[in-house]
Amino acid sequence: MRTESVRISMHTGEMSIDATERIFGLLSLLQTPRLWSGPELAERLNVTVRTLRRDIDRLRLLGYPVDSVPGRDGGYRLGAGKNMPPLVLDDDEAVAIAIGLRLGARTSLTGIGESSQRALAKIEQLLPDRLGRRIGAITTNLSTYDWGPDQTSIDVEVLATLAQGCRDCEEMRFDYRRADGEATERLVRPHRVVALGRRWYVAAWDVRRDDWRTFRLDRIGSVIPAGVRFDPLVVPGGDAATFVANSIENRPKPFGVTVTLHLDTETCRERWPSMADRIESAGRGLSSVSTFQDSVDQLVGFVMYAARIAPIEVDGPPELAERLSIANRRIALALDDSEHLPDHIDFEPTDA
Repeated sequence: MRTESVRISMHTGEMSIDATERIFGLLSLLQTPRLWSGPELAERLNVTVRTLRRDIDRLRLLGYPVDSVPGRDGGYRLGAGKNMPPLVLDDDEAVAIAIGLRLGARTSLTGIGESSQRALAKIEQLLPDRLGRRIGAITTNLSTYDWGPDQTSIDVEVLATLAQGCRDCEEMRFDYRRADGEATERLVRPHRVVALGRRWYVAAWDVRRDDWRTFRLDRIGSVIPAGVRFDPLVVPGGDAATFVANSIENRPKPFGVTVTLHLDTETCRERWPSMADRIESAGRGLSSVSTFQDSVDQLVGFVMYAARIAPIEVDGPPELAERLSIANRRIALALDDSEHLPDHIDFEPTDA
């Protein structure tokens, strides 16, 4: 049997190079969240079960809480310790964490951006040159784009408390500011937290309204556990992210407009950018496109795009005509050339 020349100290943690590499390999396997059998670990590390047991003991001496699960289906796994011991990462894991931290610095979660930057700086100091160059090439040549200023800010404590409520199936109370600014008090059974772009939501069963609801986290005040447990829930459709996305898309919107384009329906569908807008034939080679939005200003862009691809007639709220007129005048001033303005908009206001 091969013998190893290994020296270990409780104070310095000194071992031979061969044993150190093997210990790091064992630690990397144990950091995978699963239960490993002794023979399986020994085979992966190309050592005997006896050597494996000694290596497990060495990890414990170094402060890693390695749990032993007895029995026929037992094995080893890394438990939670009082202090966080050093992590062992392979190259791909280190690259993934660095990129994740770089992107995490742009999150809308309060305080997370600064924490991500500090953590990334610590990791980059420890990386070997080959990984530092690899990560640097990715992060320095990675560009992201924000679609307009994001004024939302999410309290990490709100996120953490709601996530714990989802995990523990515990009802939660919080103050909620609706889209119209009205303040409400909610008692919910949280199911899942969902991130859509830079916005965060929680899909939950609203106890008092006896129905499923979607809540934006940046509109939630402090969250208080209600102390009531419930059985696990199944969100409609079975997928929380899809449920939230559909809830946002299908929520009632107060301002609507219908645009009739001098364009056949097939061509209109090819040129129209949004699948969410309703496109129908209006007869005689015409098409009608309808949409509902949260504000009249959002309708302006809709109408201006339609006028760009074909002559149109507009059927919308009265205030839309004024907003379109203002937009046209500003474009004319910017271009100093009214000939570039769309001259084929016929507006027919409606109170609908």
